[in-house]
Amino acid sequence: MLLRENIYDLLRGDILACRFAPGDEMREQDLAERYSVSRQPVRDALLRLQREHLVTVQPRQGYRVTPISLSDARDLLRFRLALEPACVLEAIEGAPDSVLKSLDEFRRFSGSHEDFITYNRGFHTALAHASGNRRMATALCDLIGQADRLVRVSISNLKGHDPAKLVAEHVALIDAMQSRETRTAARIIKAHIGATEKRVLPALKRNAVIVEERSL
Repeated sequence: MLLRENIYDLLRGDILACRFAPGDEMREQDLAERYSVSRQPVRDALLRLQREHLVTVQPRQGYRVTPISLSDARDLLRFRLALEPACVLEAIEGAPDSVLKSLDEFRRFSGSHEDFITYNRGFHTALAHASGNRRMATALCDLIGQADRLVRVSISNLKGHDPAKLVAEHVALIDAMQSRETRTAARIIKAHIGATEKRVLPALKRNAVIVEERSL
């Protein structure tokens, strides 16, 4: 893998894991020292992240981790609501039994909140690829990656911070998909995403780091 790909993946991962919090300022030289590289691969990575709206440029000041606005969170979740049920439908209609059976690895979870982020990303990524539609899977996987910060907010807003309810929703979806029950699966995945929105948006409103974008 090329060096610039390494730095891009590392920096993107640190942003999505909130090791760089929304609103944090970043400078090329500081990042180059952090990752023990020259400034050029850092600059290349930052430009790619700017195109993904994860970083914003501050003229003559450096860069800033893009805050999560209510409007952006809502847009992301609504896009996912349109795309992920379509991937589930494609999987039910076209995936071989072996692919749907492979979802069984997500029936159980134990671990920390950080472990749940990894588990959750893995599950929804598996749904995307089960569709067999490369373009849809690529678009959904990008959404899932960008949603990691929202998942953290979602978990923190669960009663008792216990993700067991979310895992139970995953299990119900797996059951419906393996039984190829299209309507049931569609209802479950839509309700799952809708519940995420109901947890995330109120939590964002209470978070001082998260800003609402103003209309121009």
